[in-house]
Amino acid sequence: MNIAYYSCSVCGAQYSPREAGYVCPLDGGNLTIHLEFETSAKKPDPKRVLRSREPSIWRYLPLLPVNDPGFHGTPLRQVGCTPVYQPERLRQELGLRHLWVKDESRNPSASFKDRASALVAARMRMVHQHTVAAASTGNAGAATACMAASTGLRAIIFAPRTAPQAKVAQLLTYGARVILVEGTYDQAFELSLAASHTFGWYNRNTGYNPFTAEGKKTAAFEIWEQVLLTLPAGSERLRIYIPVGDGNILYGIHKGFLDLLSLGWIESLPILVGVQAEKSAAIANAFFARADTIAPVRAATLADSISVDLPRDGLRALNAVRESKGHYVTVSDEEILQAIPQLGKAGIFAEPAAAAAYAGLRKDLREGRLNPESPVLVLCTGSGLKDVRAAASAVPSAPIIEPSLQALEKVIHD
Repeated sequence: MNIAYYSCSVCGAQYSPREAGYVCPLDGGNLTIHLEFETSAKKPDPKRVLRSREPSIWRYLPLLPVNDPGFHGTPLRQVGCTPVYQPERLRQELGLRHLWVKDESRNPSASFKDRASALVAARMRMVHQHTVAAASTGNAGAATACMAASTGLRAIIFAPRTAPQAKVAQLLTYGARVILVEGTYDQAFELSLAASHTFGWYNRNTGYNPFTAEGKKTAAFEIWEQVLLTLPAGSERLRIYIPVGDGNILYGIHKGFLDLLSLGWIESLPILVGVQAEKSAAIANAFFARADTIAPVRAATLADSISVDLPRDGLRALNAVRESKGHYVTVSDEEILQAIPQLGKAGIFAEPAAAAAYAGLRKDLREGRLNPESPVLVLCTGSGLKDVRAAASAVPSAPIIEPSLQALEKVIHD
């Protein structure tokens, strides 16, 4: 393990690895993990990473705060190294010079959240914990349950009663103990914290457990390999569109690029664009108001994975966008639904939260905030199979006909 120290994102207090818990004991601020290579003269060798034949996030072990967890031949070893597509049809339709879409639905539980849960599972192995608890609207819980099933851990997931049934079914299939809460995600979050404290469970909650961001930063390492190393010299900085709920994905990706910058593997940070649903836009509201605090909202968006009243990692996500010289954009539920079949034209099936990032890109182009010459990557964070009901509402219904050629011809001509 190569952790040097932890620091609080609010007050800046520093803690040794032995002292640190989940959050800063002084003010409850998120803790950031600092690795030894940040200050050491001896740096990891990028050639070692590029030569690695490991087809998962574990190719980046020299840049991670955990030991090799083992469990070869399990889904834990298949997290990450997701594909980056260059959809020509979408690129031409948008009038962009360069467009990439990184498809996180190819992870074992079909979402980006596997990255964080894999790191948490590895950390639990190191600290000899056997029961993991998490609050989730579905994806983080499914990822936690999947990684727990892969490694012999017990998973207890707290989810709002309104979570999509497909996601609840996935949790149960992995063998997790699922507790549906008559309330919001934020209420499920608080209950999971109280339960973890009472029963001694290890808590995986996003924006609470510092190891979640360390898992999510691995997407930045892959974007470095898959896109940044291929950009011609002199290109504009890459713009990355990221769907934002609690803020931990965006912050985690920013943390990954900061690591690469400190190593000298990149010369500048990509520009990060956070995309929030209009009805769940606490961080975007703070950005637009030039505020330094996040005020809670009453979230009411169909994009359940980014529906959050009080973002648990909002401050770091706010500062990450500012530091990268990026911005926030908000999109309506209607724009999110429209983006689902638009991505489908390129063979990409996205759930609403994932489609929000593409909706944000389209809105920026429409309103003149994006130079079409700029290289752009859209992060597609989860599969449309996670919320089939939303996908069905975004497309026309299929016709029902009698089994005859005459009936078929009528439908085709109509």
